[in-house]
Amino acid sequence: MTLLDNDGVRLAVDEAATTATVTLTNPAKRNAQSPALWRALAEAGRVLPGTVRVVVVRGEGKSFSAGLDRQAFTPEGFDGEPSFLDLARGSDSGLDAAIAEYQEAFTWWRRNDIVSIAAVQGHAIGAGFQLALACDLRVCAEDAQFAMRETSLGLVPDLAGTTPLLSLVGYARALEICATGRFVHAEEAERTGLANLVVPAADLDAAVADLAAALLAAPRDAVIETKALLRDAAGRPYDTQRAAERAAQGRRLRDLAGLSD
Repeated sequence: MTLLDNDGVRLAVDEAATTATVTLTNPAKRNAQSPALWRALAEAGRVLPGTVRVVVVRGEGKSFSAGLDRQAFTPEGFDGEPSFLDLARGSDSGLDAAIAEYQEAFTWWRRNDIVSIAAVQGHAIGAGFQLALACDLRVCAEDAQFAMRETSLGLVPDLAGTTPLLSLVGYARALEICATGRFVHAEEAERTGLANLVVPAADLDAAVADLAAALLAAPRDAVIETKALLRDAAGRPYDTQRAAERAAQGRRLRDLAGLSD
């Protein structure tokens, strides 16, 4: 069932309403991104049914997403949108608010009540790379190529991608990838932990479906509690994390015993 289909984004859920697929639908432009697309991605998160447990994001055509549509940097920008040049000429608060709105498209994928998977083929550049990083897991075709090209444009990665990149590959490699803008191919992505799995392009959809099925096999509340523990572990002292584990396990045991509220 399709719940949303506009501005280059389609959201559909399966018959059981446990798996949702978000598809970027502008293959002619290699799924280049725009503010309108970002608003549609944010809306997809807002209208996602509460029964959904796994969300897959994919791109139509040969590329996952080639990143920001360069039209954003032209004086005319996009129809009905302020150009990035216009935003730069505005107030600090207005610029900050605009970027904060863009970031909303990249923040909901790590909610504790879902597990998100990026199915990446071809290019995942700039904003495309950051969309893949927004997800919990990444399954890549053998032709996948990641690149953070913002610095080559005189910019920085600002779509919430720096934290997950750092946690996945470490500071030195994250800095080198971002500062040079070089391509990270699928083999390196898997070796360094950026990709969970690399498969032939023809097997990408099947591999994602198998992973989604495996994620759905465990009880939902156990997955939610585990994800919350893992997400917060790096920022907690060891003893605080141990206490969080005890509290989470207590909730699970009471639930299994039929004693939860």
